[in-house]
Amino acid sequence: MILSHRGYWFNQEEKNSIEAFKRSFSMGFGTETDVRDFNGELVISHDIPKSNVLTLDEFFKIFISYDKSLPLALNIKSDGLQRILSRLINKYKIENYFVFDMSVPDTLGYLKENITFYSRQSEYEVNPPLYENSNGIWMDEFKEHWITKEAIKKHLDNSKNVCIVSPELHKRSYLKEWKQYANQFDIVNSIKVSICTDKPEEAKKFFK
Repeated sequence: MILSHRGYWFNQEEKNSIEAFKRSFSMGFGTETDVRDFNGELVISHDIPKSNVLTLDEFFKIFISYDKSLPLALNIKSDGLQRILSRLINKYKIENYFVFDMSVPDTLGYLKENITFYSRQSEYEVNPPLYENSNGIWMDEFKEHWITKEAIKKHLDNSKNVCIVSPELHKRSYLKEWKQYANQFDIVNSIKVSICTDKPEEAKKFFK
């Protein structure tokens, strides 16, 4: 499965925009996006916004007007969002989603609210926190390629889903590593493995 990174955007200004999300969903891609609180609401924004920001409520309305089975990855940017997020997820009957990137203490709140969450694994987080309680693993390579077939298989064998962060998100060349993924992992036929990328259309053609 392919998730667009902050929507399917063509220029930097389109990241996390209505246009980018509609483009992603209309082409059959899930998406990753950033959620934080602002003026008493949950909003879509990577950085602290100033004005004219898309609310999560509006984002979910856009999402459910397309294919509700598409995956959503919600990158949590603020602490303490569990209850209001849970209400919105239930309001719009969002099922194929996960949240990630919270601090460990904040993650405990998501566990308590029974919100689906992924733990992170990277060269800096070798042992994903709260692994046993997580629904999946967000596998991130900040500086170099370390994800192996064995690393993926370990998580799948432990009944975890996996989402790989494509290297261009960290400004590294991606085609070489895509080839390694394609040769080593059955990404195309595995519903438990997904990739988050700035190039969703290209990834779709490449892996299929």
